Amino acid sequence: MTEPIKLESADFQSQVLESDVPVLVDFWAPWCGPCKMLTPIMEELAVEYDGRAKVVKINVDDNQDLAMKFSIRSIPTVMVFKAGEPVSSMVGAQPKDSIAKALDAAL
Repeated sequence: MTEPIKLESADFQSQVLESDVPVLVDFWAPWCGPCKMLTPIMEELAVEYDGRAKVVKINVDDNQDLAMKFSIRSIPTVMVFKAGEPVSSMVGAQPKDSIAKALDAAL
């Protein structure tokens, strides 16, 4: 994987909850300015963690059921899932090192 995986609700169970590696999930929307700022960071992390973790993007406009399920009230929201459970969450555009630190904690 060299770029974040764009997921839909139908794939969330298999790609995130049943993953054998930690998953970094970016809840975003195309109209969100801070989400756009986060895009290059998520792309870099996808390359750097290839084989050790997955990086996925979920458009909250197209997947409102997932946004509701995980109580996403502000975007971008970045969550780390490990063994099917959310283990950390950050709201707003975060620096790369903060996101990497949360992902490292789940490895």
